[in-house]
Amino acid sequence: MKKFTIFCVVGLFLLTSLTSPGLAQSAKDILDKMIKAQGGKANLEKIKDTTMSGTLEMVSMGLSGSLTFYQKEPNKMRMDMELMGMVITQAYDGEIAWGLDPSTGSIQEMAGEQAKDMERMALGNDSILHPEKYGITYSYKGKETIEGQDYYILEQVFEDGFSATMYIDAKTYLMYKTISKAPNQMGIEVDQEVFTTDYRKVEGMMVAHEMRIMQDGEEFLTMIFTEVAFNTGLEESLFKKEE
Repeated sequence: MKKFTIFCVVGLFLLTSLTSPGLAQSAKDILDKMIKAQGGKANLEKIKDTTMSGTLEMVSMGLSGSLTFYQKEPNKMRMDMELMGMVITQAYDGEIAWGLDPSTGSIQEMAGEQAKDMERMALGNDSILHPEKYGITYSYKGKETIEGQDYYILEQVFEDGFSATMYIDAKTYLMYKTISKAPNQMGIEVDQEVFTTDYRKVEGMMVAHEMRIMQDGEEFLTMIFTEVAFNTGLEESLFKKEE
């Protein structure tokens, strides 16, 4: 089954967008201030599930549609996306990664690197509060000025070796962009930048409602989230492989 880049992109976005930074020169201090600015540890601990829905535009292909992302603590996720009448689903139930192939309508279990990507994407707030439990490390890489604005830089490294560079606005303490490697529509690994904007407060948490994705310097995808809800009581069955 073809791997759709959007799922990896959104997973990375959701994993990092519930954080924001502080004026410190150690990774731990920055992470602590990020959590506080985003709504605080107590609020993060109260979130048991998250649902985000909205619209998407695949700029390079001239396509638009809708998407809904579900995450259940500590490590379950599901993405449903509709494009041109096709429904694309990918999910991770805590053990198994699976997806619905829109071209055949069949359910397929993922393996190898694709399954690892899904497992990493499914990590929720507990991995932000306790990264050591999940083999995630952060290192502070200094400060960079872009178009007159200062950003603090953290490198995030996962247990499987995947890494992402996080740029944090020194004034607002909100995520500005994330840089990583990602597959393009042809499955070729490219440089990817994810810009997060339009932050709004939802139940005490600051959440980015717009995300713009660039691949090798060209605009690839824009997502606008119109609804964000926490603790709606998502059932375990939502994430289980469909028969």
